[in-house]
Parts: sequence; C-alpha cells; structure tokens
Amino acid sequence: MADNADQKKSTHRRRVRLLPPPAWWPLPAAALLGLAAGGAYGVLKAPEYAATSYVVAVPDDTTEPATALGFAQAYARIATSSSTLAYAQPRAGIGVQKLRTQVRAETSPESPMIAITGTAKSAGEAADIANAVADALSLSSNQAAKNTGVQLLLFNQAVAPSDPASASPTLSGAVGLCAGGLLGGLWLLARPTAARRRGEGPAAESITETAAETVEEYASLPAQGEPAAAKEKESVR
Repeated sequence: MADNADQKKSTHRRRVRLLPPPAWWPLPAAALLGLAAGGAYGVLKAPEYAATSYVVAVPDDTTEPATALGFAQAYARIATSSSTLAYAQPRAGIGVQKLRTQVRAETSPESPMIAITGTAKSAGEAADIANAVADALSLSSNQAAKNTGVQLLLFNQAVAPSDPASASPTLSGAVGLCAGGLLGGLWLLARPTAARRRGEGPAAESITETAAETVEEYASLPAQGEPAAAKEKESVR
C-alpha cells in the first residue's frame, strides 16, 4: 500500500511538472526584463548635469519692442554657431565641436529672453559652459547694437546645480518596466491572431468543398420551367 501511495505521489508530481505555463506568461517576463534593463541603464550611465543662463534683448529709445523680440529669435539661432562658440571656447575650456553638443539655446515667441543651457558630467562644468556661451553671445551681438538698435544684457547667470538632470535608476527602472509590460501585452494580442489564422486554413477548405458539393446537387435537379410531359419522357427513357 505504501509503495502504491508513493507511486501515485510521484506520478502526480510528474504531471504537475509537465503542465504548460500559463498563456499570459510573456507579460510578467517582459515586464521584469524591462525593469532589469532600465535599472541597469540608470545605474551604469553617468549622471548628467544641466545649468541655464538667461540673456534678454533690450531695444534702445529709437527701436520698437517688437523688433527686440524678433532679434531675440535670431540671436537664439546663432547662439550655437561656430563664431559664437569660438568666442566661448577659451572660458569653457573645451573644443568647439564638443561644445556644440553640450549647449542649446531656447527662446519664446512671446518674450525677448534667451535661455542658454549647458550640460556636462559635472555641475560646475555645466554652469561654466552656459555662462561662457551667454557672454560670447552678448559680446558678439552688442558689437552690432548701433546698427540693430538692440543689445543683449545678461539677465541671470547660471549656477552649479545640486541635482543631476538625467533620470535616476528608479525612474529608469519604472520606464523599463512599463515598456516591457507594453511589449509583452502586444505580443499576447498578436499571438492568438496568428494561431487563429493557422486554424482557419483547414476549416476554410472544408467549407469550400461543402459549397461545391451543394452546387453540384442543385445543378443536377431539373429546371423549374420544364413541362411535366418532358419530365415523364426522360423518366421512361
């Protein structure tokens, strides 16, 4: 009796082990994989700091304020030009090509103010880049202030930020979790469709064969307009 009970238990265990995984297993698997990838990216990637300096376009007594707004848009476009960055290179301490990838200028169509943001792996370097480009832009634009009637003034200097601007490992992991869950859900939605298409092949063929047989049976029946005498002659023959 004990041997039979052991055999039943072992058979039950084998059956349990051979059970297929649930159909929704890709969803948690993809979510966990995305969480691990996002967290690893957040931990391994070096933090990046961003600092912003502001300059404002000020018109003189003979210039309308709308003109200053237009010049602010124009100066924002040339803030990352080679000539402006060449002025800023000595103070920033990096080459022009690298400096172009670490600075950006933004402005608003409703305000004559230009925001110059520098990015770097250290907070102090990010502030130095922003201030260097802001000073270079003000210097180059003020040389033409007599002709344009607009000059750029430093509104606010950039200071070294205390926190990095790049995403933290927690945020990166959360983004990876959401992305993995989304991909897993899309895979679950696409898989039944493919299985259904594979299963529709034999069924469609059987339906076609049945329809063909039905058409042949109806074709063999006599037409509705034939007279009864003709039908009797055909039967005698």
